[in-house]
Amino acid sequence: MVAEKIKLSEKTLAILKNFSGINSNILIKPGSTLKTVSSMKNIMSEAQIEEEFDREVAIWDLNQFLGTVSLFDSPEFEFEDNHVNIYGKNGSSVRYYYSASNLITSPTKDIVMPEAVVTFDLKQRDLIELQKAASVLGLPDICVRPNGDMLEMVAIDKKVNSSNTYSVNLGELPTADEDFKFYFRVENLKMLSGDYEVSIAKSVVSQFEHKTADIKYWIALEADSVYNG
Repeated sequence: MVAEKIKLSEKTLAILKNFSGINSNILIKPGSTLKTVSSMKNIMSEAQIEEEFDREVAIWDLNQFLGTVSLFDSPEFEFEDNHVNIYGKNGSSVRYYYSASNLITSPTKDIVMPEAVVTFDLKQRDLIELQKAASVLGLPDICVRPNGDMLEMVAIDKKVNSSNTYSVNLGELPTADEDFKFYFRVENLKMLSGDYEVSIAKSVVSQFEHKTADIKYWIALEADSVYNG
């Protein structure tokens, strides 16, 4: 199969950069879908991109690969069977070899999201505020819970009874008689910037679907999450 030179869009490179924070390596399958999963299997993401790969590409060190790409202004890529050639405008180039695919931690099956018991919209500014507050206050956890007749998302240390907290209001409770505490680790909320529609199932998983980009994340709830519907 003869390789053709292609360009990768800024959106695709941004997704790859985001994925590098979830897993340092990636296995790109033929087609226009990118997938990744964390080594602990508690974060998975899938994105649709505008480019279409015609062969499998296994990259062991995604950050190194992206750093190599950044050496060039508007590079072109020629994906061969065991390496990719990256060409710059001034005649410079890099030959970057793939890893063995069996060394890559990659998703082995698709996630079928269970029925959600709580859904809400999460604004980018609210998530940024929560993450910043969690960093400043040293809070490792995020909790989605009722507060009266409202739904809130709270940065907290769930192991400390007198923990400092920082909360944002997410709107009215979908059902007044529900009681729940859904816990996430702050470090697991590694989504691409943007607004999200969030769905949480009582069976230990959540889905974050980007409002404008074709990308989804599935993030495991912490084991001490509770739901009484």
